[in-house]
Amino acid sequence: MNILIRSARIIDTGSADNGKTKDIWIVNGIIKEIGTAIKAENATLLESENLHISPGWFDMRVNFRDPGFEYKEDLFTGMDAAIAGGFTAVACMPSTLPPIHSKSEVEYILNKTKGFLVDVYPVGTVSHRHEGKDLSEMYDMHLSGAIAFSDDKKPLSDPGLLQRALLYVKSFNGLIISFPDDKNISLDGKINEGIVSTSTGLKGIPGLAEELMIQRDIFLTQYAESRIHFATVSTANSVELIRKSKKSGLNVTAEVSASHLILDENNLTSFDTNYKIKPPLRTANDIKALIEGLIDGTIDVICSDHSPEDEEMKKREFDHAAFGIIALESAFGAANTALDGKLSIEKIIEKIAVNPRTILNLKVPSIKVGEIANITLFNPNQKWVFEKKHIKSKSKNTPFVGSQFTGKPFAVVNNNQMSFCD
Repeated sequence: MNILIRSARIIDTGSADNGKTKDIWIVNGIIKEIGTAIKAENATLLESENLHISPGWFDMRVNFRDPGFEYKEDLFTGMDAAIAGGFTAVACMPSTLPPIHSKSEVEYILNKTKGFLVDVYPVGTVSHRHEGKDLSEMYDMHLSGAIAFSDDKKPLSDPGLLQRALLYVKSFNGLIISFPDDKNISLDGKINEGIVSTSTGLKGIPGLAEELMIQRDIFLTQYAESRIHFATVSTANSVELIRKSKKSGLNVTAEVSASHLILDENNLTSFDTNYKIKPPLRTANDIKALIEGLIDGTIDVICSDHSPEDEEMKKREFDHAAFGIIALESAFGAANTALDGKLSIEKIIEKIAVNPRTILNLKVPSIKVGEIANITLFNPNQKWVFEKKHIKSKSKNTPFVGSQFTGKPFAVVNNNQMSFCD
């Protein structure tokens, strides 16, 4: 590899060149020189209007459906979708068949994706066989390469199980990721409980189902003196609960999906199943609170929550359609558009490149001479329309086709490989 990146503004708070427009010369996957008017013989030139460069983006929540559901997505199409979205690394949820509940499945993911541009990090289940009853082999999975533990969108309904998990992972500084949803409250709900659920006749999911679980998990985390990460929070009250827990000194982190920053419950009046996601799209007031949470640091991470579903699971009556959106390819555009004028590009990059790795105890790439080149090139001001041609996922369940976004990835470099994002 011999690449010269011309006149890119560096967005990296860990670099002495942060905020400066520089040339970057990369040789054999290593940053060889950062400067102005660099002359690099026989180098592939990367240049584009208003080019920005940051540490490679990390998506903390994706489902690649492999093994078991490869007709929805497999590891290779998932990595293609990640590249299209500007991501050089992802955390892969364990909702597979079999689930990622032992070292065998962890090693399967790592071995199958080894040597590719995108780093795929497996997340193991908290419960054995993903059944919510007994603890899984978390320590063995940790030794094999699992970076965190979650039952994905099967909430940890048994407080005793979560308590034991929080205590167990302390010995190796592991992380429990909790999807907050009290099933005794949400029951068989389909969309947010409110005006739209009433007018459409669809069963509602109260925000209370999320908030009760967050409050419970905060108490358990405090008791265990452990740490917890809340997945895809969606309500204003959830943000406030997490804010208070952080102020009290608890080791709590949280994420929001890009879709929940730009879409609300009013999109569901069309009964388009591509808007059916979990947690459900909430209100405009909830979106405002989520953005305020990003601004003040209550919410640490923006993820895609990439959830591929085949056509058969989406093209059916709304009540019976599967939850989920494919979002890797559109995540940055959606988030950057929603946060335009509210959150600086430096802070957005912090939420999608730095904080996920920090939370997961992974090394954060930096744009410095001598460092391994793990970077994303992008234009934060480029206006573009998301079209079907931008979809690289095997599934097509997205409501964003035809949407105009501001901000687009241009290319990614990682593992001594380079790829354009189109």
